[in-house]
Amino acid sequence: TPPCTRMLCYAMVDSIRLYHCPPALRATSPLSLNNTEYRCRLSSTIRQYARDSKLDEACGQKAVVSRRSAWTLPTPQAEGEPGRLLPLEPDFYRMGYVRHMRAYGIEFKEGPNGIGVYCAKDIPYLSKPRIIMEIPLELMVTVSKDPPWMFQPDFVPLGHPVFDIINSTNGEKDWDIRLACLFLLALDQQENFWQLYGDFLPEARDCSNLLLATEEELKELQDEMLTQRIREQQRRAEDAWLRYWMVDSPLKLKRLAHTLERFKWALSIVWSRSFTMTMQVGTLTLDANMLIPYVDMLNHSYEPSCSYRWRKKDRMLEVLINAGQSITKGAEMTLNYMKKLPNDCCISCYGSSTPTNPWDVVNFSGKAKIHLDSFLSAFNIAGLADEYYYNETAVQQREDFVDGAIIAAARFLPSWSDKDMPFLPSMEKVAVQELQQECLKFLGAYRTTWEQDLQILDRRSKKKSRRWKAAVGYRMHRKWIINKISMALDLYLERLMF
Repeated sequence: TPPCTRMLCYAMVDSIRLYHCPPALRATSPLSLNNTEYRCRLSSTIRQYARDSKLDEACGQKAVVSRRSAWTLPTPQAEGEPGRLLPLEPDFYRMGYVRHMRAYGIEFKEGPNGIGVYCAKDIPYLSKPRIIMEIPLELMVTVSKDPPWMFQPDFVPLGHPVFDIINSTNGEKDWDIRLACLFLLALDQQENFWQLYGDFLPEARDCSNLLLATEEELKELQDEMLTQRIREQQRRAEDAWLRYWMVDSPLKLKRLAHTLERFKWALSIVWSRSFTMTMQVGTLTLDANMLIPYVDMLNHSYEPSCSYRWRKKDRMLEVLINAGQSITKGAEMTLNYMKKLPNDCCISCYGSSTPTNPWDVVNFSGKAKIHLDSFLSAFNIAGLADEYYYNETAVQQREDFVDGAIIAAARFLPSWSDKDMPFLPSMEKVAVQELQQECLKFLGAYRTTWEQDLQILDRRSKKKSRRWKAAVGYRMHRKWIINKISMALDLYLERLMF
């Protein structure tokens, strides 16, 4: 091929690459039209090609850029075959660039309680979801829930002893141990993304998960059943570490978790930051346990502003702002990752609890029951049992008293419902009084009152760990919910009678 034709083809390929380059990369691309050297080369090529009229007559056709070669000439077309080529969709070009996380209109900020995700600008009312983050599969740590164990991406070196650990785990119960082993391996590998990202994860002393708690910190829960459950989790982690990280273990395995505290820290990260979802990779559909960077920085809310979904075509996880809301600059972006979990499960898995958990449970043992439909009507609660919500449209002004604790009470309070049998006010009054007496017994079982806990927290929190604060906060939240139930029963009886 004549030199001038080759140079023109190269210039055309460069122009196509630059045209399909994302705007963020286009300004810094060496192919940018602002590059003086490139413009001179392109102008010189075009002038030289225009002067060479003899070459045009000799060739009798234009050079066409092939997808496989920068200067391959087109094959002769069959008679009647259309000559118009349809361009591929832009996603074809985007997936060829360096795989990296993308964020739109958000910023990460660190505060006293850790790192969070916040809105970087005012967002008007959305009629449809808007993407704010895209995280490629290559940045994640994943393992399938069921054997044969599959890793996406597969960064486990051939013959590494960590694979023997994963194969020896219990397929139904040890999902957290498998994911923790892969997480520790990712932190140990050179040039792995998680070596950098791990610097932004909470260290063992800053972690609120009670798997790392001492006996003194567990006593602050003032809940013997929960304390016993956490002790069993700690013994399970210790047994796994002693079984897999023996004294004569290979060095490349021993350095992953050289101490028990290191292994417990990895497990606590898995419990508090992992996701379980179905993903599609090519023709495979996998239920997987996943550690997803950046998404794990989104904090929890029972009224979340965001959700996430898997995008099959380019193996991305999308985080979206939910439709039907407007968000102001500086507002925190949240996810709901404690669905249908009571506070005792939240504190043992995530190291946090809340007094407005709509899925919390208080177990009453008496025989007293209230009329369910009357209780729901008294507080304008609508929906099915698993989807109870406060019906704001039924009242002229929102009632601040009704929150997640009242929604939870509608689920766990002993109740009866028979459409054919009306309630008797006198029987409802007796049932309410019995339930309130049982609430007083629950509160009397604690060594301290809610007001005393508040003083203790204010006086000693600066010197204590986040796990100690989480334990004290848990018992305060339990007392708050029980008090709220007693107040709600008084209000229910008042509205029922008058």
